[in-house]
Amino acid sequence: MPATAPTWDPAQYLRHAGHRARPFTDLLARVPGLPGDPPRIADLGCGPGTATVLLTERWPTARVTGYDNAPAMLDRAREQAGPTPAGGRLDFATADVRTWTPAEPHDLIISNATLQWVPGHRERFADWIAGLAPGGTLAFQVPGNFDAPSHRLMRELAAAPRWRARLAGVLRHGDAVHTPGEYLADLTALGCAADVWETTYVHLLTGPDPVLDWVRGTGLRPVLDALDDDPQARDAFVEEYRTVLRAAYPPGPHGTPFPFRRVFAVARTGAAA
Repeated sequence: MPATAPTWDPAQYLRHAGHRARPFTDLLARVPGLPGDPPRIADLGCGPGTATVLLTERWPTARVTGYDNAPAMLDRAREQAGPTPAGGRLDFATADVRTWTPAEPHDLIISNATLQWVPGHRERFADWIAGLAPGGTLAFQVPGNFDAPSHRLMRELAAAPRWRARLAGVLRHGDAVHTPGEYLADLTALGCAADVWETTYVHLLTGPDPVLDWVRGTGLRPVLDALDDDPQARDAFVEEYRTVLRAAYPPGPHGTPFPFRRVFAVARTGAAA
């Protein structure tokens, strides 16, 4: 999402659309009723817009705007823009989550698997909550799997002698996502009633090298970008990574189990007196 975010491939990202949508639907299930009629909603880091459309199904009369700064993702998302059957509207616009602030009161500001790409995102909570209407909600989910083999092995390989000069500083870890307790403390300190939790999904992936196929659409993007000017090196890194992933995630009789931890937060402001 920020200006230094990786280059995105909507088709690759959507190859696992069903599994990727599950955390968003679980997040939506915990969002309370919205105060506006019709509600005003912002989706920060909307990507190709597939999850944003779900907001119009939950709140059919809402004015929903999805924001992203990846041109390829926005091009895909805008194919779905326009009036909704119940009189709402779905739009998409370019914005940087690091600096975006609501220009009008919003009933819901939501973000799905985006804030891990935004350094210092906890510092944005105050501005977003200040931009909510009384009784409005800030909701987000972020991946909490940075210590999983899929990410740990990627970092270890990037730090190996062959790759460290090309890939030093490319992969973030320690400050990408914070603990549920830290998010809870942040949101309650801002006067919200907060619901924060974590879930580990065990996705059953199919096809050859399915974990590699998954991370090609997300966590591996910074590495692919860094090596894009040297296709031979890029392919060599991917092959080394493929080998260690196969050992870490062996296939079972029905597919390859892929545990994936997510962290969720729903914070509601006080209603008007």
